[in-house]
Amino acid sequence: MRVKDNKDFAAFMLRASIGPMLIAHGTNKVFGSGGLEGTTGWFESLGLRPAAVHARMAAATEIGAGTLITLGAGNPLPSAAVVGLMATAAATDHRGKGFFVFKGGWEYTAIVAAAAIALAGLGHGRWSVDRVLGRKNRSGPAMALGAAAFGLASAAALLAATYRPDEKGAEPEDQDSSTEDPED
Repeated sequence: MRVKDNKDFAAFMLRASIGPMLIAHGTNKVFGSGGLEGTTGWFESLGLRPAAVHARMAAATEIGAGTLITLGAGNPLPSAAVVGLMATAAATDHRGKGFFVFKGGWEYTAIVAAAAIALAGLGHGRWSVDRVLGRKNRSGPAMALGAAAFGLASAAALLAATYRPDEKGAEPEDQDSSTEDPED
């Protein structure tokens, strides 16, 4: 087997494992035991506001990025989306739980993000939609680092704008009766 064949095979195997796994996770958010309503409640408990939007965005991103990765289309953008998803999950659901996934830690999210970064670096290979469409093979360290940076920056922006963990279970403050209602 030639070196190029080895690289194409490695890219194909990463795509064939990460892509369908992401599709399954996204589909579970929509059609799993609690459906979108359960996912919305879970995201609400994590402090992601508005939770209904986050539930739909996470499911759509997992299904969309998973599909693009599986087909080998759009490298490195779907990898960047995966990095963003995993960084958001690590910062919310897995935060403060240590490393090991069996204890709720960030092990899983780190491995999936690293695999997505590796895939961005490898490119989708010859056995891909990108190749069939005649897209130039986008691969190498710049693609890997770009996917990592874009994914992390997207997650940071999303969290800065919408992550409000202190609001979990917060009761509305009593309104001081001496203040005037601004709408009066």
